[in-house]
Amino acid sequence: MGKAITSRSEDYAQWYNDLVLKAGLADYSAVRGSMVIKPYGFAIWENMKQYLDNRFKETGHQNAAFPLFIPKSYLSREAQHVEGFAKECAVVTHYRLKNDPEGKGIVVDPEARLEEELIVRPTSETIIWDTYKKWIQSYRDLPILINQWANVVRWEMRTRLFLRTAEFFWQEGHTAHATRQEAEEETHLIHDLYADFMENQMAIPVLKGVKTESERFAGAVDTYTTEGLMQDGKALQMGTSHFLGQNFAKAFDVKFLNQEGKEEYAWATSWGVSTRLMGALVMAHSDDDGLIIPPNLAALQVVMVPIYKGADQLQAIREKAEQIQQALKEKGISFKFDDRDNYRPGWKFAEYELQGIPVRLAMGPRDMENGTIEVARRDTKTKELVQIDEVVNYIDNLLPAIQQSIYDKALQFREERTTYVDDFATFKEVLNDKGGFVYAHWDGTAETEQRIKELTKATIRCIPLDNPKEQGKCVLTGAPSTQRVVFAKAY
Repeated sequence: MGKAITSRSEDYAQWYNDLVLKAGLADYSAVRGSMVIKPYGFAIWENMKQYLDNRFKETGHQNAAFPLFIPKSYLSREAQHVEGFAKECAVVTHYRLKNDPEGKGIVVDPEARLEEELIVRPTSETIIWDTYKKWIQSYRDLPILINQWANVVRWEMRTRLFLRTAEFFWQEGHTAHATRQEAEEETHLIHDLYADFMENQMAIPVLKGVKTESERFAGAVDTYTTEGLMQDGKALQMGTSHFLGQNFAKAFDVKFLNQEGKEEYAWATSWGVSTRLMGALVMAHSDDDGLIIPPNLAALQVVMVPIYKGADQLQAIREKAEQIQQALKEKGISFKFDDRDNYRPGWKFAEYELQGIPVRLAMGPRDMENGTIEVARRDTKTKELVQIDEVVNYIDNLLPAIQQSIYDKALQFREERTTYVDDFATFKEVLNDKGGFVYAHWDGTAETEQRIKELTKATIRCIPLDNPKEQGKCVLTGAPSTQRVVFAKAY
């Protein structure tokens, strides 16, 4: 099949768009900046959702649903929050349409203007904390551990499928606690949970750290981030967990009586990951021939393509395939037997390579005679002849090996693209020529952070949690510094 995918070396951005479209993950929508997630893409997203949802519930969280619309006045209650989202909000001003008196279709009825405009949710802190005010009166009502799977709207001007769209899907956790310590522990719990998911399910190594004041979530006291490195050397913020302090409790007057009978404000967190993870999955692993999907998240883990002449040969191969399918099903491994007769085997091979199916099996008459089956890995493109009687156990062991191999490759790439620098000339050279994560000292001021961004287009991705204290000088100003931070150009 003609895949016609632009190579990564020729145009990385176009390669990404080609791959998302041609592999059937998503498509453009008639609505500006929005996308259609196609069944294959949504199946992978559902695997992500299912894993994360199970982990959230294991840690005591419950799912709920809150309104899509937020009264405009709610956003103005927390000053930093409204400032952070004001430029991205879609606003509902009217509630009715009518026929155009001049016969030109329909128009907004000017008599149906809302008394107060509604914001299409960019995030739900405000509407949720207004609700929590009714739920929380005593320390006995705490903690509240709520998660919501939802769509949100942020009116982005420059959009890219999955990475940045006007509307996207995500989960957003919102928790309320009796003490600062409990809220901070919750923030770190979710931060660690996200990192574990990204590394062990998505096979993407991530840097864990805290955002600088200028980069943190609007209204947060601290924002903890997981940063992945894509194959073009740019960073991608993959998920965040926010310690909100008492900011939203104060804004919405959410108080409770503590165990001593004294009234105090609740402590809060919020945290989320979105369909941006789909973009990360594509950019971190895939190649010029198509997707490479880690087996733990693959919508389909094993596909079998028969090579035959005539109905008798096909039936014999199908019987073997049914035995293999049943045995794999018992091990929790998804399987498809592709006996479509309107495509040749070579076309099917190319299609499954494009879609990133981890393991492909092929069997023909000679294989039937020899009692073997061809097993092809998508990640390394290697093939092995395996005895049919041993193929189920072989695949059962192969899938974890593929998962680890994909992670190891991504980790090696990150290590090769991680550089420590101490002077600004080298700093700029590395960012422009090599890219990746650049560890450098920073003087801690927002002015220097902004100046470096203006000069290099690089931002501080995080202050890494595992980076030891180290005396040095700011890479730009030469001022004393006690710790390196991580810079990178980013999405």
